[in-house]
Amino acid sequence: MRIKREDIRNIAIIAHVDHGKTTLVDQLLRQSGTFRANQEVEDRVMDSNAIERERGITILSKNTAVTYNNVKINIIDTPGHADFGGEVERVLKMVNGVVLVVDAYEGVMPQTKFVLEKALALNLKVIVYINKIDRPDARPAEVEDETLELMMDLDANDDQLDCPFVYGSARDGYAIANLDDTPKDMKPLFDAILRYIPEPEGDPDASTQMLISTIDYNEFVGRIGIGKIDNGSIHINEDVMIVNHHDKSVHKKVRITKLYTFDGLKKVPVDSATVGEIVAVSGIDDLHIGDTLCDIENPVAIPFQKISEPTISMYFLVNDSPLAGQDGKYVTSRHLRDRLFRELNTDVSLRVEATPGVENAFKVSGRGELHLSVLVEEMRREGYEFAVSKAEVIYHYDERGRKLEPVETAYIDVPDDCSGSVIQKLSQRKGELIGMAPINNGYTRLQFKIPSRGLIGYRGEFMTDTRGSGIINTSFDGYEEYRGDISYRQTGSLIAYESGVAVTYGLFNAQERGTLFIGPGEQVYNGMIVGENPRSNDIEVNVCKTKHLTNTRSSSADEALRLTPPKILSLEEAMDYIDTDELVEVTPNHIRLRKKILDNKERYRASKR
Repeated sequence: MRIKREDIRNIAIIAHVDHGKTTLVDQLLRQSGTFRANQEVEDRVMDSNAIERERGITILSKNTAVTYNNVKINIIDTPGHADFGGEVERVLKMVNGVVLVVDAYEGVMPQTKFVLEKALALNLKVIVYINKIDRPDARPAEVEDETLELMMDLDANDDQLDCPFVYGSARDGYAIANLDDTPKDMKPLFDAILRYIPEPEGDPDASTQMLISTIDYNEFVGRIGIGKIDNGSIHINEDVMIVNHHDKSVHKKVRITKLYTFDGLKKVPVDSATVGEIVAVSGIDDLHIGDTLCDIENPVAIPFQKISEPTISMYFLVNDSPLAGQDGKYVTSRHLRDRLFRELNTDVSLRVEATPGVENAFKVSGRGELHLSVLVEEMRREGYEFAVSKAEVIYHYDERGRKLEPVETAYIDVPDDCSGSVIQKLSQRKGELIGMAPINNGYTRLQFKIPSRGLIGYRGEFMTDTRGSGIINTSFDGYEEYRGDISYRQTGSLIAYESGVAVTYGLFNAQERGTLFIGPGEQVYNGMIVGENPRSNDIEVNVCKTKHLTNTRSSSADEALRLTPPKILSLEEAMDYIDTDELVEVTPNHIRLRKKILDNKERYRASKR
């Protein structure tokens, strides 16, 4: 007999990037009594990953739980960036409703549409929390209308359209049911969750079914599978069967050695759990996202949400530069292969393929440049040393043999006086302007339909053109017919002519040719990129060249040589900068740019083929 668990609610917090999801979860944890009154808690406590805290974005979905009015509310904090949309798609199977957070000034944005569309397709109930109403330029009433229009565009049913709207400021820790109410605390949002989000239901006496939606890892207990129990119950030391709806070869008997539920930020060991609970199980090595833990006598898998396909790929190669092996702890192709395939266990949006034609190289495909650059940064911090190629889009072909490419809608907010240069640059990259409207404070919102490859390497240029004040957001729009060739870069490279140590005299002569990326004292090698040439051709420069000594040279002869400070590229800037015949050499301590073919004679021959 199916029952409703009135003592549990399962929700996900979804939103566009920077609209305040993680800050909202912070306040729900604080105001539910999860922390002691005198306990010091850092902001954005759910962003536990070092890269998340540095960049101020959520990358991984995370589980927590609070108790309000004797009801346990399981909360999943999800990423807002489009590149990590796969994290959102897979966790929605665990919940019965979502809290959609929308910025009271920015309103509906590309990722708002993406995450809401996924939630509505699963027939989840929606509560809309209009955040940041304390901003001087907030427009909550207009944003409410925009959200309702979006829901109608996405074919929401009458029940979903009749959703409650709650207003507030997650930073200041309050929610109000009506705009003229006096702000106090988060109670109106808690009440809306209890009143409007359905209770999880299932049959506790039926055969066990639990879909694994997230994989965590702990060096003490190994792999941890997290999911919701749809039917039956689970006990420690119980034998269960792993099956997979999409992969019939997955059929294995295993034993559950540890079982946890969530309480605040902690996992609490329990002996058993039943219908509606979100739990974590450990002690199972071969557990993957999308697997179902079932009763041995009746192994029936639960269908798993199909994750959107990758749109962009790059090659990860073993580092073969003259400086290889000096920094990294893991440098061989075996190390690289093991690490990349291990990432597939927790990232369902990623694809990794060995490349038969290219030795010691792996083709890694993901949802965007940020998706892949975060993986590169994580590996670098773990001690891996390798090289990566220019990101390139993944093409499809239709039944008539036409070449199709991924196309995105870009929403761009720029100062009015910068809009001309942005329109010009994106038009050169095969972008099509489909909307232009003034917004507050001297800004213009541009809407472009542009091939994904047109945005590769553009963000750094965009920040320069808008003096750092522009905002660009994109959402994947589908595949369309190939729009023709795009030149990724209008500038050339300054290439080191010989190996050695860069000296002031050599750099002084080289800086007349363009912008340098290195300073004196840095090791260079033949074929390494040391700067940018403003013209389109590559130039070889000798940055190791020293001044010939003469009897008349004074001791202060080099003091007059003044170097312009070099332009130090971050990992993303380096990945953006390189062209298709170049690589980024990534080590724990260095980021270097280089040509794929280091020898200048070999490069010349290759260019003539």
